[in-house]
Amino acid sequence: MSQNNRQLENWCYLACLLEATARKPGNVHPGASFPDLTYVDFLRSARVISPLLARTRSDRIGETILDCVKATRKVSSSNANLGMILLLAPLAAIPAGQTIADGIESVLENLSINDARLVYQAIRLACPGGLGETEAQDISDEPTGTLREVMALAADRDAVAREYASGFQITLKTAIPALQTYWKQSADWETAVIRLQLKLMADCPDTLIARKCGRAEAEEAAQRARETLQAEDFETSLLELDRWLRETENRRNPGTTADLIVAALFVAFRDGFITPPPASTIREKVPPPFQVELSSLIHEG
Repeated sequence: MSQNNRQLENWCYLACLLEATARKPGNVHPGASFPDLTYVDFLRSARVISPLLARTRSDRIGETILDCVKATRKVSSSNANLGMILLLAPLAAIPAGQTIADGIESVLENLSINDARLVYQAIRLACPGGLGETEAQDISDEPTGTLREVMALAADRDAVAREYASGFQITLKTAIPALQTYWKQSADWETAVIRLQLKLMADCPDTLIARKCGRAEAEEAAQRARETLQAEDFETSLLELDRWLRETENRRNPGTTADLIVAALFVAFRDGFITPPPASTIREKVPPPFQVELSSLIHEG
């Protein structure tokens, strides 16, 4: 593996690992699982998809997405990371000499109908909650447009699809500036990631919550996140938000926000907006029983 591919693998892995490890309200993390999804699922899936993403190219994004989903299914029975894979694949395909902001539009414009066909296969294999059909395109059918075109059809109800349609505007315009600010202001990387989650939930109501619980519920989650971000007693407000998000058997899980956090972390590491935290500060957030699941990329640091 080339040095550049090794760096890409590391950035992909770190983005997935930090997102999963930060004890964010409503999400799976080392101290909170769902009946069908655990922290170990995220650790294992991050480990197997990162080298695949590091080797992707702009002419095989659909193939990479399908390969990542297949690899995930071998180590996890859950749909742990479909949204993350969908976001990371085009980002990782941008040539090394270009920034994400400069290169993403060309990658998205060159997506093909075959990319869409392969992604439909990946979605069917992953069986994600809340995804299914739009009036114009049903994932059980053959796509009739490019991957970007079919994503645009779902952009009003799914933030991952919206990133494809808009050129990753949420990631580049909202998430990256906020992440830079929180990275400087926060006591540690975990707090910065948690604050980024709240900022994204507040500004971009979570579309997984909207699909599962309705738009009004997603808007209420956004308002609660906004209040938590501004609260004087931040820790108490964070716990209250966490309890509320978990009340309905995890249907209020802000899963799409988690996917956007992964994309933002990858872009920030890759383009030098922030410096990855030392491996020791990551390992200390991972309880000992889980450390056997960490990639050698972390043990090397």
